[in-house]
Amino acid sequence: MNQASDKTEPRDEDIFWAFGKTENAVMLVDGDGRMTRANPAANALAARALPAEAPDRLLSLLPAEAWTVARETGRWAGEIVANDVVIEIILHCGEREGVAQSIVTFDDVSLRNARQVELQQRHDELQAAHRRLAGAQEQLLQSEKMASIGLLAAGVAHEINNPIGYVHSNLGTLQEYIGALFALIECHEAVLQSDDPVAGRNDVLAKRERLDIDFILGDLPKLMVESREGIERVTKIVQDLKDFSYVGRGEEMRPSDLHKGLESTLNIVWNDLKYKARVEKHYGELPLVECHPSEINQVLMSLLINAGQSIENRGSIDIATGAENGEAWISIADTGCGIAPEMAQRIFEPFYTTKPIGRGTGLGLAIAYRIVAKHCGRIEVSSQPGVGSTFRVVLPVMQPEREAATPPEA
Repeated sequence: MNQASDKTEPRDEDIFWAFGKTENAVMLVDGDGRMTRANPAANALAARALPAEAPDRLLSLLPAEAWTVARETGRWAGEIVANDVVIEIILHCGEREGVAQSIVTFDDVSLRNARQVELQQRHDELQAAHRRLAGAQEQLLQSEKMASIGLLAAGVAHEINNPIGYVHSNLGTLQEYIGALFALIECHEAVLQSDDPVAGRNDVLAKRERLDIDFILGDLPKLMVESREGIERVTKIVQDLKDFSYVGRGEEMRPSDLHKGLESTLNIVWNDLKYKARVEKHYGELPLVECHPSEINQVLMSLLINAGQSIENRGSIDIATGAENGEAWISIADTGCGIAPEMAQRIFEPFYTTKPIGRGTGLGLAIAYRIVAKHCGRIEVSSQPGVGSTFRVVLPVMQPEREAATPPEA
């Protein structure tokens, strides 16, 4: 028996020698649940978690079900707290040469948990900052949109006042015509109620000629058509402004008609362009493009305003559209002053502008670039000083995320 013990003891020593080198607290436990060995790390942990207690008191921290689970499954793991020290415990139960033995490891995870709490706090702070930044970006986007409309306010007012003016004038003329027609009707009524209606025929004809009823009958349809066109023109401008200023925060991208958006945007900026440039359209076939239409309209508005402002006297703006390789594009080319090479590298920087004070915020192209990038697209620029510039907005017909989720048969 002594010889067998002599052979077994060194083997246990060799095994536990390895445990003594680890930073984790390790204990060997016999079949009765009593500690037989503890490495230095276990002694140090016991001193921190259970001051003035023996190291084997660490075993008392294990819940009762830990031993039951470990004996049935071979392993139990959990966490406990002792004197503000968070300890992760792993219990392994088994047999060695028919003798029940257990190994318990204790790991002080207080620092790790504190770091996890700190990381979670940082994560929450970053999420809050991201939400604030997203809100600020949305406000900046909307502010720039309203600033663009503000720059065009006089022109938009003129575009509205002009049709309203002739509708108002037409209403005045219509009021006169109605008065004349009522007078003729009264003359007819008086003749019909007279004793000799036939004798009053000449009076009716004279009244008709004096009131120039034939001219009125010829002019009335024209006045009505002009008035209707004027009201429709105002309605269209107001609707375009409403569509353009619409925020649409939180909405998903939807298939949209870029030509319709382009026409709406042209309608808004038309008064600012028509006295400076001849606008020529070369539209190709465009599929519906998945996007936020109000944001793309803002990009187009910024490019059209810049094109108009780059033309000093009289020039032309060519607008072309097309689609190829799953992408749709809109090109806006002007015969303006062009962009110097050293400036072309900075035109998309926020607050960078070559315009005089009061004519630009330096945010238009920067926001346009961000919007197009958000749509997984790009803006291509080519320019030559003294000749003009061409801006080409390229957008995917279908956003990549949705395209990936679309079944192959679709």
